[in-house]
Amino acid sequence: MDELIKEHPDVMINIAASPFNYQHDENRIKILSDNAKKYKLPLFYVNQVGAQTEIIFDGGSLVFDKEGVLKAEMKYFEEDLQVFDLEAWGMGKEADTPRSMPHGSRPSDISQIHDALILGIKDYFGKSGFKKAVLGLSGGIDSAVVCALACRALGAENVMAVLMPSKYSSDHSIKDALDLVSNIGCEHEIIGIAAVADAFDGVMAKPFEGLAFNLTEENIQARCRGIILMAMSNKFGYILLNTSNKSECAVGYGTLYGDMCGAIGVIGDVYKTQIFRLARYINKDKEIIPENTIVKPPSAELRPGQKDSDSLPDYDILDQILCQHIELQKGSKAIITQGFDETLVHRVLKMVNLAEFKRYQTPPILRVSPKAFGMGRRMPIVGKYMA
Repeated sequence: MDELIKEHPDVMINIAASPFNYQHDENRIKILSDNAKKYKLPLFYVNQVGAQTEIIFDGGSLVFDKEGVLKAEMKYFEEDLQVFDLEAWGMGKEADTPRSMPHGSRPSDISQIHDALILGIKDYFGKSGFKKAVLGLSGGIDSAVVCALACRALGAENVMAVLMPSKYSSDHSIKDALDLVSNIGCEHEIIGIAAVADAFDGVMAKPFEGLAFNLTEENIQARCRGIILMAMSNKFGYILLNTSNKSECAVGYGTLYGDMCGAIGVIGDVYKTQIFRLARYINKDKEIIPENTIVKPPSAELRPGQKDSDSLPDYDILDQILCQHIELQKGSKAIITQGFDETLVHRVLKMVNLAEFKRYQTPPILRVSPKAFGMGRRMPIVGKYMA
């Protein structure tokens, strides 16, 4: 514009494809406002809307007058059309331009994440020519949130939820999953994996003779479920949705070729603490996700009495450390100076580094944060260093 202003233009039009993240909208408005004021020109910011695999464009086109005042804000996460009379603007009538969003009513981070994920799912399916999705429904909060989002994006009639209880699955988890299915109206199947997992244990009895039950047998259960879901995908032409959250992806709390299977990672850029808030947002008008799913302690249910807290720090603390390291790109010293326990910080960052090989084999993840795994954060799998 420093060069173009010499041609005495009447208006600036910024044709943009600005990828969405939930921290971006206020900063975007400020930058555009500053430019309109700097060049004393009305500014029309015309932004792409839609998703291309993991990248989501949120629309929200903006109009500023020559003083940098925001005059109009178009719809987010959907196509919108509004006509502006530039001659009327030239006669000083720009103040009459209607605003699409009242001043000061910025949407919350969680509402933006909700709408972005729905658009991401919808366009992934629509642009690739698929209609139906399948996912494993465990009774836990992650799969419940993904199921609810998929039903809103594709229609409940196009979502197949597969319940795969094992001998370690609690009765309340099965009930919670069935309550969600009842609330949301999607299709479902119940396929128990106890006999399948026992068959694998039997096959491996000789090579594993004398060795105690450990993570190996837990992972076999997760991989049994992955095989079943991929079989459903192959047989019926469903697209498998991955239900791993960002906290799990970060520290490697997932099983390759098991619960990490899928064609698209729906919530892989959403921390566990945000998942709880997202569930509450989904339930804001009526209960979709059962209350017990939200309030019970998270568990993979791969051994008796298992809880996520057996293997991971409390999510409230874990997610803060992860955000400092991943989004803000801070090392251990900088994080420790903020008051986090030194031993815990080193443990968490070590888990993040050691899990890089898993993230190289995950599906594309819908991006909603400033720093998503995948194309947004590439690190070497083998690196003899610690942050």
